Amino acid sequence: MDNNSFSEITPEILRLAKMSEQAGIIDSELFTKYEVKRGLRDLNGKGVLAGLTNISDVRATEMVNGVSVPAHGKLIYRGYDVKELVTGFTKENRFGFEEITYLLLFDKLPTKEELSNFKDLLAHYRTLPTSFVRDIIMKAPSKDMMNTLARSVLTLYSYDDRADDTSIPNVLRQCLQLISLFPLLSIYGYQAYSHYHDGNSLFIHQPQPELSTAENILHILRPDSSYTPLEAKILDIALVLHMEHGGGNNSSFTTHVVTSSLTDTYSTIAAAIGSLKGPRHGGANIKVVQMFEEMKQEIKDWEDEDQVGAYLKKLLHKEAFDHAGLIYGVGHAIYSKSDPRAVVFKSFVEKLSEEKGLHKEFALYSLVEKLAPKIIEGERQMYKGVSVNVDFYSGFVYNMLGLPMELYTPIFAIARITGWSAHRLEELANNGKIIRPAYKPIGEERIYTDMNSRS
Repeated sequence: MDNNSFSEITPEILRLAKMSEQAGIIDSELFTKYEVKRGLRDLNGKGVLAGLTNISDVRATEMVNGVSVPAHGKLIYRGYDVKELVTGFTKENRFGFEEITYLLLFDKLPTKEELSNFKDLLAHYRTLPTSFVRDIIMKAPSKDMMNTLARSVLTLYSYDDRADDTSIPNVLRQCLQLISLFPLLSIYGYQAYSHYHDGNSLFIHQPQPELSTAENILHILRPDSSYTPLEAKILDIALVLHMEHGGGNNSSFTTHVVTSSLTDTYSTIAAAIGSLKGPRHGGANIKVVQMFEEMKQEIKDWEDEDQVGAYLKKLLHKEAFDHAGLIYGVGHAIYSKSDPRAVVFKSFVEKLSEEKGLHKEFALYSLVEKLAPKIIEGERQMYKGVSVNVDFYSGFVYNMLGLPMELYTPIFAIARITGWSAHRLEELANNGKIIRPAYKPIGEERIYTDMNSRS
């Protein structure tokens, strides 16, 4: 079977698809009648309480006179405000990813000695099995790096003699290995695709044990392995801001659900990767960059508020970009007044834009950040305020760093594997029941009919 016939949607498939779609449609009024919280969220966007976690917290409201009101967002890692964590390690000129990984996994900030030992452990694990690159990554490279990453993770199961052991020590060992290997799996997968499909030169650089995770990403990816200190520091901050976001985000909740079945670590993390791949979860920053590329072509004067505002209205009216009616990077399921990750990121993004000579582009991003919430609130009925989210600036940063767009979501996964690991370990430590929410059946009972009696 060739690729064309394998991928073909035949008239018979179209006919059956219509039947399948009709069979799947449920009257929307029934969700209200039975008080079903679609998306596990209420009408105000607040998530249904499905569990407890000590790993992180996402806050977007505060109590004023006994009433919950929107507030500037806060992201808390193990009780620490992420803004203070970033300020702490940047002020002391350290890379933060390894330090905050230690915090999320072990519930304490490491001492100098603990951090040094932990970095050595991660460096020790940053080695793929013999011939893995040749036998797995170089074979049948996919155009989608998240699928490549998931395939590589599932294949590592075959190399692990204790793959199905779900004891805490073994799962921790597996998680630390995956945290260390995600940059290699992602970037080598991209290099293979770039070589075989685009005809580019193939570079397989070995990671350096003395480098941080962020430095190794740039070292492995770039042909000449060169990068500036500011580039590495900003990528490191991006990893820290993306590594965890509460137990209720789709991929972390997936981690809890799949872990509760007591399956192996590789299957669990592959499921989380599948969740993050979805454009509603991890792929939004790609859309932001693409949207801005069109915006820069369509708007003559990037500093003219009227021109920029008119384009944003076109986006909402489905008259521009992908005609989806969305301004990508603006709005969040939880945050309303501000996304703390975007707030922390912005000042560093400005520094990088100056280094790259892209201050005009940064000014355009800032203007859209200012105008978009007002325009959305004027055009749409809102139950809460909107602000730019972390995807708004992360895509711009990755673009300035010269990262290929195919790696935008894998970079997210390289960061979030830490959060997934913490949630998997937390689920196992509490030895909870298998997660099995209820679905109410609404179909009527029917009498079986013989073949010859069916119409």
